[in-house]
Amino acid sequence: MTTFLFHDRYLDYHFGPQHPFSPVRQEMTMDLLEALGAPLNPVAPPVATREEVRRVHGEQFVEKVEAASDGTPPPEARAFGLNTGDVPVFEGMDAAARGLVGGTLYGARLIADGDATRVLQFGGGLHHAHRARASGFCVYNDLSVAIHALREQGLRVAYVDVDVHHGDGVQHLHDDDPGVLTVSLHETGRALFPGTGHVEEIGKGAGRGFSLNVPLAPYTEPDSYLDAFEHVVPHALQHFQPDVIVAQCGADAHFNDPLADLLLTTQAYDTIFRRLLALADDHAEGRLLCTLGGGYQLDTVSRIWALLALIVLSGELPDTLPNDYRERWEARLDASLTPTLHDPERTFDVPRQSSIETQNRRTSEQALEQVASHWHYA
Repeated sequence: MTTFLFHDRYLDYHFGPQHPFSPVRQEMTMDLLEALGAPLNPVAPPVATREEVRRVHGEQFVEKVEAASDGTPPPEARAFGLNTGDVPVFEGMDAAARGLVGGTLYGARLIADGDATRVLQFGGGLHHAHRARASGFCVYNDLSVAIHALREQGLRVAYVDVDVHHGDGVQHLHDDDPGVLTVSLHETGRALFPGTGHVEEIGKGAGRGFSLNVPLAPYTEPDSYLDAFEHVVPHALQHFQPDVIVAQCGADAHFNDPLADLLLTTQAYDTIFRRLLALADDHAEGRLLCTLGGGYQLDTVSRIWALLALIVLSGELPDTLPNDYRERWEARLDASLTPTLHDPERTFDVPRQSSIETQNRRTSEQALEQVASHWHYA
């Protein structure tokens, strides 16, 4: 059973018209899915309560977010990651962030209660938020609130993050819990925000060995990325045997994304999304909660997230996009759109391709080597 979660309130999480983390991404993707006749049947989840947010975030931090919600930065806002270029304050910030948390939390509860097997939360994925600090476009960490709720039900959770940026907030919020495995494939922190996610980061205390990081070289092409994924993720899940998989499905590892330097195609994302479903079937009795995340080129992200929705919902994949949809959005964006769901076939001319592939394979091997000796804690 698959549930699709969405509410118009998700679009209230809006840092302003010039900010890359724009709700236009979801608006455009929802319009595309509706134009395609996708079997969405969206369910509107409740807004998370203050108490639910506080299960992950500190009181002082929540108070600062609430204070910033009149659109005016409170005193010492920057000490809490607010009123920065990445996280400018806006009117209604607390309610908007709790709206996204509520969706991911509701999805987790549906799975925990046996009311759904697959859930696609069409928002959230705010993986950079820390206990007492907003970061990287992320105010509250919806993923961690959901993982916390699953753990309260005694479920073992594997978190798989394919956003181009390291899932630092989720890792750090759960890195002492052996019941949570975090796996993040991302562009190396030596080249990209947030500067973390090295193979040596493997958790702490009882959770040591349950954080895996695969930092990939800039200009990694699809074959090398998928090789790293296959080398690490199935092996880790086979060992951990989760009850549920939570996946952050950021679209910003695509070659068109303006904020990073990996070179995935929509065809590679197709493979990744199908592998997540298959791995959930193999290791978690099909239980999978997917969220969105990063992705900052509108033509690209709308196609990738439409692809995600169609695959999770077992919908048909069209070759071409509806003309009326394209005309509507080309006029609005004053830009041409790709006429097909998938990217046109292309190759990349990367001078160091061979050395990048070798480096990424070695990184994958090191990631497993770092954690293997600690897996007796499981």
